[in-house]
Order: sequence, then structure tokens, then C-alpha cells
Amino acid sequence: MSQFMVAGLEVRRSGLPVVRGVELEVTSGRISVVLGANGAGKTTFLEGLSGSIPISGGRIVLDGTELQRARPGARARAGLAHIEEGRTVFRHMTLDQNLRVASHPSTKGTWAYELFPELKARRNTKAGLLSGGEQQMLVIARALVGRPKVVLIDEMSAGLAPVVVTRLMRAVRQLADDGLAIVLVEQFPALALTVGDRAYVMRRGRMVYTGACAELKESPGHLHHLYLGDSD
Repeated sequence: MSQFMVAGLEVRRSGLPVVRGVELEVTSGRISVVLGANGAGKTTFLEGLSGSIPISGGRIVLDGTELQRARPGARARAGLAHIEEGRTVFRHMTLDQNLRVASHPSTKGTWAYELFPELKARRNTKAGLLSGGEQQMLVIARALVGRPKVVLIDEMSAGLAPVVVTRLMRAVRQLADDGLAIVLVEQFPALALTVGDRAYVMRRGRMVYTGACAELKESPGHLHHLYLGDSD
């Protein structure tokens, strides 16, 4: 079982603190959901974890190996995958070619169609012509090529219809049930709390709540207060 731990994480942008003293844990088979209003520091937090931007303090530990000083490539090889917001695909290549570029020759990306069977009929369609939901499925599948232990997912539901978001949430839950550890930053708290296990709420760069997703889901008023109120 893999264990991913973040302790005292500090991240600055232009010299100003954006993420301050953040703690988080997630293990194989579990989903840690990170919630918070726009500007709370959620994306910066994930970028600091993956190495997209440097951190100024704290520890990032995966299965006993400290990664806070490692380059992004080394973190990926250690088992950390980052699905960034924006659904970046090779637009002039087909869906199948997008998968083959990233896949090991022995798999040829076919396993992705097991996770998302609806993509199979679109395999010869250029990625730029896919719907937003199909592109997001492709991006998720492509991130799994390296067989990561931990997957960081940033706002995968942005700009998508609720029915598509529900489908993607089911897939994320399936990935966790299959043994991945997942950190999910999400703008739809109700859906995210339904599939997640542990909830974290970030405000002004700090975690102001840690608890069970089921407990927070049953207290929407408390969640609203955590987003906007004074609970430090």
C-alpha cells in the first residue's frame, strides 16, 4: 500500500505566501478531496506537489522517499502524476494516437478503453474535435500510462455539463478502488464529497478543515462557513 504525506508545505509566488503550512495524507484506495473558493491556493498547492513550481518549505513524502527537492521528472518516476486543469491534448492527432504516443509499446493504450469504453468509437477522431468531456477522459487516461501510485487531479470538471462530471467522478472512484491514491481538487463539492473519503478545505492558503467527506457532505452550512467565514 502506498502512502503519500505532505507536511508543513509552503509555496510563494512573486515573494508572497500562497500556500502556508499545509498538511495532507492519502493512501492507496483512498481519495482526498481538496475544496475551497477561487483563489484559495488549491492549484498552487498541486503545482508545488508535482514540482511545476518550487516550494519554499515543508516535506513531500511518497512511500518513505522525500520528494520536495526532486525535479518534476523524478517525482513522476517515483509515482506521482499530475492532471492539470485545461485538458491539454495533441489536437491534430487522433484520440488513439494521443494514447499511443504516451503508452508503452506493449499496451498501445488499449487499456484506456477499458476505463472509458465510450472513447472507443471516437478513437480515430482528431483530439481537437472531441467534446470537452471526451478530452478530459483522454487526459486522465494518458496520465495513467506511467502506472502512478498517486494522482493529483486539478478541477477536471471545469466547463463540463453535470452529467459528464458525474461520469468522470465515477471513473475517479473506480481508479481509487483499483488501488490508486488520489488527491482531487474540485469546484463541485457535493459530487466530490460523494466519491471522496477525506475532505480538506483550504482558505487563504491554509487548511481550515480536515474530516470525513460523508460528515462534511451532510453539513452544507458548515461547508459554506468554511469557504467564507472566519474559522482560523
